[in-house]
Amino acid sequence: MNSGHFKSFDNSEFFYREWNYQPHQKSIIMIHRGHEHSERLNNIAQSPQFSKYNIFAFDLRGHGYTKTQTSSVFMDYVRDLDAFSKFIHAQYSVKISDIFVVANSIGGVVASAWAHDFAPPIAGMALLAPAFKINLIVPFANEMITLGTKLKKGLIIKSYVKSKMLTHDPEQQKAYDTDPLISRSIDAELLIDLAKAGKRLVEDAEAIDIPTLILAAEKDHVVFNKEQKIFHEKLDTDLKHYEVLPEFFHGILFDTGKEKVYDKIVEFAEKCFNKPLKQISLSPDLFSVKEYEDLQNNVGNNLNFKLQKLSLGKIGKISNGMAIGLKYGFDSGASLDYVYQNEPKGKLGFGKMMDKNYLNAIGWKGIRIRKQHLLQLLEQNIQALKQQGRSVKILDIAGGTGNYLFDIKEKYPDAEIVINEFVKSNIEIGEKVIKEKNYQNIRFTNFDCFDPQTYHKLNIEPNITIVSGILELFGDNEMASKAIQGVNSISEKNAYIVYTGQPWHPQLKMIAYVLNNHQNKDWIMRRRSQKELDRVMAFNTIQKENMLIDDFGIFTVSSGKVNVSN
Repeated sequence: MNSGHFKSFDNSEFFYREWNYQPHQKSIIMIHRGHEHSERLNNIAQSPQFSKYNIFAFDLRGHGYTKTQTSSVFMDYVRDLDAFSKFIHAQYSVKISDIFVVANSIGGVVASAWAHDFAPPIAGMALLAPAFKINLIVPFANEMITLGTKLKKGLIIKSYVKSKMLTHDPEQQKAYDTDPLISRSIDAELLIDLAKAGKRLVEDAEAIDIPTLILAAEKDHVVFNKEQKIFHEKLDTDLKHYEVLPEFFHGILFDTGKEKVYDKIVEFAEKCFNKPLKQISLSPDLFSVKEYEDLQNNVGNNLNFKLQKLSLGKIGKISNGMAIGLKYGFDSGASLDYVYQNEPKGKLGFGKMMDKNYLNAIGWKGIRIRKQHLLQLLEQNIQALKQQGRSVKILDIAGGTGNYLFDIKEKYPDAEIVINEFVKSNIEIGEKVIKEKNYQNIRFTNFDCFDPQTYHKLNIEPNITIVSGILELFGDNEMASKAIQGVNSISEKNAYIVYTGQPWHPQLKMIAYVLNNHQNKDWIMRRRSQKELDRVMAFNTIQKENMLIDDFGIFTVSSGKVNVSN
């Protein structure tokens, strides 16, 4: 066994362990359950069943030898796992397709969220008693904990889980009870955030196509098995298996008969490693198509949404943000500009209060985070070009009013920027800013980004292309592919592409049944799962390298390479 440290997405340091490493072996990432740490996996990693695999594990935030404090944000743990996968790829030359994940309890939710939100093309995963819904035992415990987090910031609660609830094995019970590195408490806000994530993942499991083994414990007093079963049934893969282990407690890897569990995991992992790779195509996710058709057919358009739409039409205009949305469309560049400014304004006093609530909607919060993530990845790519001694040439294929590109122009005045935009009112707003600021070497064009011939009219050979917001408005993958083909046809060798996605949204029905789009029609979106969006890109020889996502799991920003030379 070897150990060391790696840097996560936020540059914080994590302790990790490695067992059995040999180049070209398949690899397993093991994720310990809450309260525990990677040293507890030592016997498992060194068991004969796992001897032919590279085994990697790290101590989660606030656990074991990782000194980084616990986070109240569940998505931070998912980002840590993604950072760890990138680290072992760089440090040990482990291909992502040669990774299988084994995760217990909360670790199972982290692995599932990674599969859903980041769509890594791993071989498969084994989820052991995944904590999609925790049994808090006390009635209304979730509500009481939620209230507690409102009353006290940083609330920490003591875990009710005892060793006898985890394993029948007396030696394992003693090892748990006497281990000084096991934490006995949990961040209350994290517990609430975990519950939200578990609910989201179970409801949207069809967005996951990674082969999955789920082992449930029959005598589990810590989490509910019902949600695990539902999750399994929804998974979009033919290679999946759900099994309830008779008499087992929640700590499956430490319970009596654990060797049989090892055998089941290895047997399933081998099936995953030997499974032929999926053929890349432009086929849409069927669950997403069905969801889109339901929205078009008004399924679920209840009285609440109808009253909201009526109210919006009657009094919405006293909120400045709603007024802009009603006039130009809530998906328009003008509307997004207002959301980015995030300064509530309105008429009659009440209008300002309405505007504040409007701007604080979870979707608009996510949009503002998306802008920051977009700028972050753009700057990374700009710095990479500068280090290579290349001039910066940016194309946005559907740039709206150009909002965030003006931020780039301020910081990198020498960059050549072309903003293509179909809606002329957006261009007028943007050109006014260019004139007022006296920006040089930045211009708008007015072409259809889904027409491949457009790109040869733009008079630019970009080394960074931005595809932001536009694909979320059009669910046709053939159309999307034509736009990417156009980008490929004019880009420099080893150029970058930055693209946004919307793999999940909690307000799809409200948006469809209440808000209008820039064409003054119902704003109905066919969301793409991240795996579908990445598939469209891969179909056009673009491979994702980096991805950022908000804490809610709504918006993603990814970066990849275009026209890679050998």
